[in-house]
Amino acid sequence: MFSGAFATLGKYFKHLIGLSAALYGGALLLMAVAVAVAYSAVSDTLDRMVALGYDEDPAPGDVSTLVIAGICLAVLGIATMLVVSGLMYAAVPAVVQEAVLGRAVTFAAVWRRAWAALFPVMGAVFLTALVIIVPVLLLMVALIGMIVISATAESGTGSVTASVLGILGALATAPLAVWIAIRFCLAPAVVVIEGRRPVDAMRRSAQLIRGDWWRVFGITLLVYAIAGVAGYFVQLPFMFLGMFSSVLGSASLGPEPSVAAVLVMMGGYMVAMLLGQMVSQIIVTTFPQVVTSLLYIDRRIRTEDLAPALTEAAGLPPQGHYPPPYPGGGAPRW
Repeated sequence: MFSGAFATLGKYFKHLIGLSAALYGGALLLMAVAVAVAYSAVSDTLDRMVALGYDEDPAPGDVSTLVIAGICLAVLGIATMLVVSGLMYAAVPAVVQEAVLGRAVTFAAVWRRAWAALFPVMGAVFLTALVIIVPVLLLMVALIGMIVISATAESGTGSVTASVLGILGALATAPLAVWIAIRFCLAPAVVVIEGRRPVDAMRRSAQLIRGDWWRVFGITLLVYAIAGVAGYFVQLPFMFLGMFSSVLGSASLGPEPSVAAVLVMMGGYMVAMLLGQMVSQIIVTTFPQVVTSLLYIDRRIRTEDLAPALTEAAGLPPQGHYPPPYPGGGAPRW
C-alpha cells in the first residue's frame, strides 16, 4: 500500500503536489490580502486601543469594530480552508483512479472532476465529522452539567465525581469517534469514483470497510503518523528562519513602538511560519488521501473482484477467467 502511494506521488508529483501547492498557496494569498484590508480598515481603532492606559476603558465602538473584523477574518479563513480541503479530497481520488489505470492526467481534467465533486465531497466529510462530534458534544454537555452541580454542592465529592465521569466519558467516546472515522473514511473516494451522493457514499464506505476495520485502522494510523512527523520536521527550518528574522527586527524597535512597527517586525516571522504551515499542510493532506484512495481500490478488489474491470478499463488483455461478482454476471462498475 505504501509502495503504491509513493509510486503514485513520484509519477504524478506535479499533479498532486502542484495542485495542492496552488490551492493552499492561493488560500494563503487570499488570507494575506484579507488581513491587509482588515488592518487598513481598523488601524486607527487598533492604535487607540493600544494607546489606552491601564485605568482607561476602551470605547464600545472600538471593541465592536475589532470583534467584527476578527469574526469576518475567521469566517473567511474557515470557508477558504473548507473549500481548499474539499477540492483536495476530490482531486486526489481522481488522480489515483487514473494512476491505477496508467493513464495520463491533465490539470484541467483533474480540476474539472474536483470542482464537480466538491460539494458532495464536502457534504460527506461534514456529515462524518458531525456524526463523530455528536457524542463528544453530548459528553461535554453532561460534564458541564456535573461541574455546575458540583460547584453548587456543599461537599467536595461533586467535583471528584465530575472528574471521574469526564475521564470515563472520554475513554468511552474516543474509541467510538475513531471507529466512526475509519468506517466512513472512504466516502470521499466513493463520491469521486462512483459518483454517489454524500449519505449513499457513507453507506458504501461502511460496506467496504466491513470485515477489515482493523487493517484499515492500522494503515490509516500509520500514514497519518508518518505525514504528521514529516510535516513537523518540514516546519522546523521555517520556524528557525522566522525566529531569526524577528530577532533582527526587534533590534530596530524604539522604546515605544507603534502597532505598525510591531507588525512589520513580526512580519518575517509570520510569513516564515505560514509558509512552513502551508508546506506541512500539503504533506498532511496529500499523502494520507493517496493512501486512502488506494485503500478504497484495494477493498473493492478484495470484496468485489474489481481486477477484471480494471484490466478491461486499462485496455489490457484478460488474465484468465474471473467469476462474476454480482448476480446476473455483471462486471463491477469503474
